[in-house]
Order: sequence, then C-alpha cells, then structure tokens
Amino acid sequence: MRLKFTKMQGLGNDFVVLDATTAKISLNSRQLRQIADRHFGIGCDQILQVEAPRRSDTDFYYRIFNADGGEVEQCGNGARCFVRYVHGRGLTKKTEIRVGTLSGVIVPRLESDGQVTVNMGVPEFDPARIPFEAPGRSLTYELAIDGRRLEISALSMGNPHAIQLVPDIERAPVASDGPLIERHSRFPQGVNAGFVQIVSRQHVRLRVFERGAGETLACGTGACAAVAAARARGLLDERVTVSTRGGDLGISWAGDGKPVMMTGPAVTVFEGEIEL
Repeated sequence: MRLKFTKMQGLGNDFVVLDATTAKISLNSRQLRQIADRHFGIGCDQILQVEAPRRSDTDFYYRIFNADGGEVEQCGNGARCFVRYVHGRGLTKKTEIRVGTLSGVIVPRLESDGQVTVNMGVPEFDPARIPFEAPGRSLTYELAIDGRRLEISALSMGNPHAIQLVPDIERAPVASDGPLIERHSRFPQGVNAGFVQIVSRQHVRLRVFERGAGETLACGTGACAAVAAARARGLLDERVTVSTRGGDLGISWAGDGKPVMMTGPAVTVFEGEIEL
C-alpha cells in the first residue's frame, strides 16, 4: 500500500499528517510504528489523521496516534498543525474551525501573522476524570516512584498530565523518572510527565516525557497543563510564555471553568509517499 503524507512540526514536535477525508485509512499498530520509526520509516512523534466530521457542529475529526502505535485523546502542537494543514490543502476556507477529537471539540484559529491559536478546553482536575487514583481533588499529591516520593499536580487537558516543579530544568531527571511516572499504577491510562521550572510569574521552562513517545522537543497540552497546574497554586499570572527545547508557546488561562488558550507556530516540512 502506497500512502501519501505531509510531514509537519510545531516547535520540533513532529508529525506525519494523513488525509482521510475522502478515502478511509485504516492502519494497524505495526504500520503506525513503521511510519513513526526514524530509521526505517518517515520518523515522527505522532501520526495525525484528518477525517470528515462525525458531528454536525464540527468541521473535521482529528485522530492522534503515538509513535508506539497507540491512539490518544489530544495533542496541542498537532492541533496547530492540523488547522494549517486543512487550510493549506484547501479543505476549508475558514481560518477558525471546530474539530472533534476523542476528548471533545477543540477550536484552532489561524492568525494573520501565521501563528495558530487553539482553544484547548477547560482543564480537568477531578481525579476520576483524569483518570488518576486519589481519594479526592487536591492541588498536589505525593507519588511514590523508585523508593522516593514526588510532589505532583495531576490534571487532564484532554489527556492526562503529571506536573512537578523542578529547580533546574536542564538537570531534571526526565530520562530516568519520566518512564516511571508515565507507567505509574495510579494513572490507569498512563500519563504525560511534565517537569517545570518557574522563571517568573510570566515565564516557565518545560520538558515533557510524553506517553507513548518519550521526551519530545515540545508538548502543547503539556504546556497548557503546566500553566494551569502552577496557576491553580497561585504561582503564575494569566498570560505565560512557556519555553520548551523546541521554542516558545504563549499560554493564557483565566482560571477555574475557563478554557486554556495556546498560541504558537505550525510548519510544513515536506510531502511524500511511503510504501507500507
């Protein structure tokens, strides 16, 4: 099977985008892993599949597959690439679209300066809805890993996140602790492990070990989760610059019950075909 694709990236978080709006694409986990493999395939953190809408109040449906072949609920950097892709391919003339996902509807908007803003929805702190095993909602929780106890915030941005504050992002134990947090038994569906250094009330630095992908250069939902978690603890202002290894994202959150807004770039790298 020959499959056409577009390679895109948002702050170095890279994607293979597939157009399934007119012809159905059904790939198994082996094929998805082959596409994502950086030596034997195209190479990417996630595969994004653009589909026709499943609801009358949306313009498209958006499926996200991690590099390990598993399907996940949400991807912020991917959402920005999504709107640039459908606009650039002439699949819509709208600069703002409503997109259905496994976790609900998101609203990405193409800005006049080329940046993309996405309404990422309202953060979910209820443990049962993250999901996270805890007796009740709290600003922070203790998480036992490898004989140690970490202080984390747990929340969902359509996908689960465990956020911890660190004094120095460059020395954060992302490679060692990330996999242990990702697979922790208290997160029954796994979790994205975020490591956050607060620089000021308007600026944080972030690294994320993503569920099913490992550490990526940037994580959009991770940036939203980091700001929401730290702001809920009174540590940040409403508008924050989140610096990742791939570049900066603008995140704003007005507080409980309000959606998180994310602004950043989305870039097409190349197009091609792959034989599966």
